[in-house]
Amino acid sequence: MLFDSQRLLLVAGPCSLENTTVCQTVAEVLSTLRQRFPQLNIVFKGSFDKANRTSLNSQRGPGMEEGLEILASIQQQYGFPLLTDVHEAQQCEPVSKICDVLQIPAFLCRQTDMLVAAASTRSVVNVKKGQFLSPYEMEFVVRKLEMSNAKEIWQTERGTTFGYQNLVVDMRSFTIMKAFGHPTIMDATHSVQLPGASGGQSGGQREYVPMLAQAALAAGANGLFMETHPDPKNALSDGASQIPLDAFPKIIENCLRIWEASR
Repeated sequence: MLFDSQRLLLVAGPCSLENTTVCQTVAEVLSTLRQRFPQLNIVFKGSFDKANRTSLNSQRGPGMEEGLEILASIQQQYGFPLLTDVHEAQQCEPVSKICDVLQIPAFLCRQTDMLVAAASTRSVVNVKKGQFLSPYEMEFVVRKLEMSNAKEIWQTERGTTFGYQNLVVDMRSFTIMKAFGHPTIMDATHSVQLPGASGGQSGGQREYVPMLAQAALAAGANGLFMETHPDPKNALSDGASQIPLDAFPKIIENCLRIWEASR
């Protein structure tokens, strides 16, 4: 299994696989964290296609072929397991040849064909709880994956729609979803998004990321999903919610303290 209950799972990287330079810069910092904190189980993440952007004019990323090449180079150079999103059932098999974890985006978490296709690969499946679902309903998502013989299943909380252009995280989610028999992860950066609130793109409140991450670990989350970028103001997507790379190590160090204290 890729998940290790004795180490804190950290899924981290830029939102979009913008280019090799950005990804290598992030991977260097993650590599340093891995050396400093052996209790971290780090998975490098990045999206080759941001297929659910608010506007048709939004940047979507490098595409599958170039994105997978970037991810493969990061794995070869740094040795990290890899995670990326899939958006169509036919993407699952080719992506699984490069990536250790296939991520089902929140908007697609109930798409049966997507879940079955992802489960049929050799990759771990990380499914994000839809913003429109209660944590209780994730049981049915998990059961679809189990019945399709998924190798390993992770569940990720990324906030629930609360009125217009806002999300909230119910900290009970981690206890509720953990009862379905699989690890739970807190997506601390997408949970601070303000969907569609910045003139055709999502806004965000990154100042709340550390608090939400620590609260989730105290509530029993098994891992963290956090996006980080060397220059969030100029990131191609989700710049308002990504953590500046130079601030990332301290945030993770503090999160580790909470995780160790809560065990």
